[in-house]
Amino acid sequence: MSSLRELCSGLPLRPLPENRGRWAGVPHAPVRTPDLSPEEEQLALRNALRYFPPDVQKLLALEFAQELRQFGHIYMYRFCPSIEMRAYPIEQYPCRTRAAAAIMHMIMNNLDPAVAQELVTYGGNGQVFSNWAQFWLTMSYLSKMTEEQTLVMYSGHPLGLFPSSPRAPRLVITNGMVIPNYSSRKEYEKLFALGVTMYGQMTAGSYCYIGPQGIVHGTVLTVLNAGRRYLGIEDLAGKVFVTSGLGGMSGAQAKAAAIVGCIGVIAEVDEAALVKRHRQGWLMEVTDSLDHCIARLREARKKKEVLSLGYHGNVVDLWERLVHELDTTGELLVDLGSDQTSCHNPFNGGYYPVQLSFSEAQSLMASNPAAFKHLVQESLRRHVSAINRLAQEKFFFWDYGNAFLLEAQRAGADVEKKGGSKMEFRYPSYVQHIMGDIFSQAIADGVKASVKLQYMDNIRWIREAAKHQLVVGSQARILYSDQKGRVAIAVAINQAIASGKIKAPVVLSRDHHDVSGTDSPFRETSNIYDGSAFCADMAVQNFVGDACRGATWVALHNGGGVGWGEVINGGFGLVLDGTPEAEQKARMMLSWDVSNGVARRCWSGNAKAYEIICQAMQESSGLVVTLPHEVADEQVLQQALRP
Repeated sequence: MSSLRELCSGLPLRPLPENRGRWAGVPHAPVRTPDLSPEEEQLALRNALRYFPPDVQKLLALEFAQELRQFGHIYMYRFCPSIEMRAYPIEQYPCRTRAAAAIMHMIMNNLDPAVAQELVTYGGNGQVFSNWAQFWLTMSYLSKMTEEQTLVMYSGHPLGLFPSSPRAPRLVITNGMVIPNYSSRKEYEKLFALGVTMYGQMTAGSYCYIGPQGIVHGTVLTVLNAGRRYLGIEDLAGKVFVTSGLGGMSGAQAKAAAIVGCIGVIAEVDEAALVKRHRQGWLMEVTDSLDHCIARLREARKKKEVLSLGYHGNVVDLWERLVHELDTTGELLVDLGSDQTSCHNPFNGGYYPVQLSFSEAQSLMASNPAAFKHLVQESLRRHVSAINRLAQEKFFFWDYGNAFLLEAQRAGADVEKKGGSKMEFRYPSYVQHIMGDIFSQAIADGVKASVKLQYMDNIRWIREAAKHQLVVGSQARILYSDQKGRVAIAVAINQAIASGKIKAPVVLSRDHHDVSGTDSPFRETSNIYDGSAFCADMAVQNFVGDACRGATWVALHNGGGVGWGEVINGGFGLVLDGTPEAEQKARMMLSWDVSNGVARRCWSGNAKAYEIICQAMQESSGLVVTLPHEVADEQVLQQALRP
């Protein structure tokens, strides 16, 4: 295949493309073990073949059956395009609307091997599509779409183009919308193997991923504010941050350590991921020796060097070695710690047990899932035990929203917070102690100290991001801003396009991990204490509200970050093309996209959000919300509930 025009012409059937099998040298998703019955295998095959006419079904059935049994899913490797998968300039896409071209650009960016795994963008299971046929059909639909049609996506499957209006979204995506009683991890594996649902993570299935830069920004903010909160310092020189993971999202940690000026030691079991980050310049040094790792860490602490050191090995070994150094020398070698393994998917390649090598673990995962699960849970208990020992000293650990503490709890590890609720652990999530406060000030005005600090961090981020060559895939930049800042940035970009300073349209999006986009009781809404943290009204309302106010596309997902069945999240894409209509949409949609979450946090009793929403109500004639009243006398509750 040599052109985008061919790519947009529909499934290549006559002739069929050559079956080259699974491409070598391309990162692949882990082998799955859905445990289908013979009847379910037939159903999975039937579902895959319905994309193809009868005259090719016999040939394809044999291939698809082999894929199902070998990989646990039908990917349709014969139809993997031979074109270089990357984000092309939007004028090169054969289509009838700029919005469609922008969506195509974002889809191909999400599938770029520099950004993603094959059909998986990040996290080991964050799918863009379930199979390659869906990709071909989606590109074909987008090439035909007009401003009076909307493309509807059901968990990777393009249902079709439907009549709509120019002000409606051009694309509406849902991923993993499974009936709650059936939204279990076991059912997911089966439903995904059948080809009827998929795990879109956050920005994978909504076509908004921009490579690890996004999480670099979030990690920079988190580590900076962790230093302020836990260590009481602004300058992190000589301070040590230990964590794990150098994959699609977690790979950001090494670069973040360099930007904030600390010593980052990041463990990774997959040598390919570690080598990739080192070649990209995201890791300064690598080692597979714990002795060298500890010696280098000591040297960097003494000299207050800025260092990102990748340790090729299991993070549990690293944590246990740090405990050994503490117990034998009395020296605490680590100040801050977290974890970014894909623990939302611990038994399918998201977390590797310390007892096995990487290859041994992959083999056991496929051959004996029960034994693999037992070793993972034993490893999690050891993992937490080492962290607990270090935390007896002046060491601070937080959960990075990857379900690490949740899965550790399920494994029987000692993570309970005495006197806490079922949502609370002995270590906070980074939302509870850090990002939650930033979320709650998301429509602040003026120059309060907290807002001023946020903008100072943004200025630092913009300067450093330019120095560190953070773009992987399509040109992009991320930062965190309050409501008024977001609107102002969007308007400025749109005006720059109108004046010709920017030569092409710009897609504005956000991570679903934000003030309004996600209901996740162990991450984004872990600082909601009125009992509503397990309710998903905010994320659903966010999705619907963005669609009503001008978003070019919207997405609603089950799962993301902390795992299937644990979270509902929504996102959007907004194409800025320099027109007055684009500016109007940006003003309306971005205001809602923030104020929805702040108002919800206000109603749940967040004092900062309450103050901000009151101020916003005074300044805006269009904002009217119900404000909560506090119970003035706690004895009223006790007396009312007295037997």
